[in-house]
Amino acid sequence: MSAYSPKEYWASVADDFRSADAAGLAPVLHLGAPIWFNRLIDKLQFRAVQRALALAEIPRGALVLDVGCGTGRWLRRYRELGFQATGVDATPGMLGHAIECGTNAPLIAGEACYLPFADEKFDCVSDITVVQHIPRPQQPLALREMVRVLKPGGRLMLMELLHGEDAHIFPRSPQDWIQQVASCGAKPIGWFGQEYLLLDRLFVRVAQTLTKGNGSHASAGVIPLQASSEHSTIARRIYWNLRHVTASISAWMDPVAEKICPVHMATHGIFVFRK
Repeated sequence: MSAYSPKEYWASVADDFRSADAAGLAPVLHLGAPIWFNRLIDKLQFRAVQRALALAEIPRGALVLDVGCGTGRWLRRYRELGFQATGVDATPGMLGHAIECGTNAPLIAGEACYLPFADEKFDCVSDITVVQHIPRPQQPLALREMVRVLKPGGRLMLMELLHGEDAHIFPRSPQDWIQQVASCGAKPIGWFGQEYLLLDRLFVRVAQTLTKGNGSHASAGVIPLQASSEHSTIARRIYWNLRHVTASISAWMDPVAEKICPVHMATHGIFVFRK
């Protein structure tokens, strides 16, 4: 079995899911999930990013770099919010898809661990579920690069998984994420948990147990049913019909879950730092 390569992995994803949906959500969210599910997760993430931007106090007109921009969904939103956004991604297929999705921000080919920008260039750097896909020994290098290209006083905004490791996801605890960035020279402003989805995660865990699931983390939770037979196709349809209910209820309950649950129960953490 060959070693995991982020660049090769995302190149394959870009090729396989290029036409999955017009908004380009499938290649950067949950592969193989229905469009409604990725739209729901995207909505929750956008709400969290808006909250993080308010916490960071980013002024209109700020120069924002989105690292691992993928299909450009955050670049399009940053520009709508009045920021001057630039995207960088290591995968040409993703950048091509970003253009097809209507992204008109500058798009640069480059890796997170070796950002092709001068020191102290940007007012804000955003990393939305990117570093978690880099093998853990290389994660500090990517974080150092993000801090390097920030202006003094600039903000770094991260959304990363807190648990759920698999073949291409390498999460850290909240304290570990904060420590890693702080060691690069940025001070934490604040952080919060995002995406609890308690009922949905419980349903996925039960479904994976009953079907001997493949061990993928609960927030994705696509059970390994192949559409190679009528039986598996029906089972998959039932699964997603039921999950439509559990995911919708969970999303509606998330603001309450955030108030009553320990923050480490969230699947992701959103962290804001100042250089």
